[in-house]
Amino acid sequence: MAIDPGSQSQALPQAAHERLADLEQRAATGHLLATTDLAVDEFLLLQSAGFEPVGMVVGSSVYHVGYQRGSWSQNQELTTLTQAMYNARGLALSRLAAEAQALGASGVVGVQLRIQFLEWGEDIGEFSAVGTAVRQREGQDWRADGGVPFTSDLSGQAFYKLIMSGWRPLGLVVGNCVYHVAHQPFRQLMKQLGQNVEVAAATQALYEARELAMGRMQAEAERLNASTVVETRLEVSSHIWEHHIVEFLSVGTAIRPVTGDLRQLQAQLVLSMDGG
Repeated sequence: MAIDPGSQSQALPQAAHERLADLEQRAATGHLLATTDLAVDEFLLLQSAGFEPVGMVVGSSVYHVGYQRGSWSQNQELTTLTQAMYNARGLALSRLAAEAQALGASGVVGVQLRIQFLEWGEDIGEFSAVGTAVRQREGQDWRADGGVPFTSDLSGQAFYKLIMSGWRPLGLVVGNCVYHVAHQPFRQLMKQLGQNVEVAAATQALYEARELAMGRMQAEAERLNASTVVETRLEVSSHIWEHHIVEFLSVGTAIRPVTGDLRQLQAQLVLSMDGG
């Protein structure tokens, strides 16, 4: 998911601009109180690795998800819905990155993507991204290509293990597919009544939808010049739609080996752990 925190900061509400301006001023003067959702173990591991949390960051988009009907007897992707869900998450992630950039952060750990469909509009949902922005105290620049703060769903423990092993996070990568699973003809339903039998058309539909989501996630990772995606998870949900329409969501953190002299980097980390 391409993230442009600069452009998305322009799309933030006025109240968010004021908050970002206040955060930037506090960060510049060193009077910033960092609020985090890190567990104590995560907080201490980040500190020992030479990183400090600079604050919780949030991105949000209230989005109207359009309408699209699938053919009763046909397996098919509902591209209008796929694009709506993808765009809404992208806006939320970009605004989260904008807040991290305003704090001078190297990146964001523990990103959680959430969806809440609101009672005052059944097709209107809030898509949000929440995480903890972190900054390295000295040395290696951990921002992604283009100077953009990296995003990741890595826990503090996972982030620590990753960098200590010579790898770096590049960004949270997302692929999705909203798919209509064909209804079975009545005659077929009657034939299957009381039998153990595979529903081949449904199997094919779920295979195809899952592969589309995973393939799109992998394409995002390739655009980041990643070599691996870790902590990948697959989620399936019907959200607000009828039960024959499902979204497959594939999410993970794209990584690649640290460039430069790895031994020197590891020596710096060891020194920071020793307080030297």
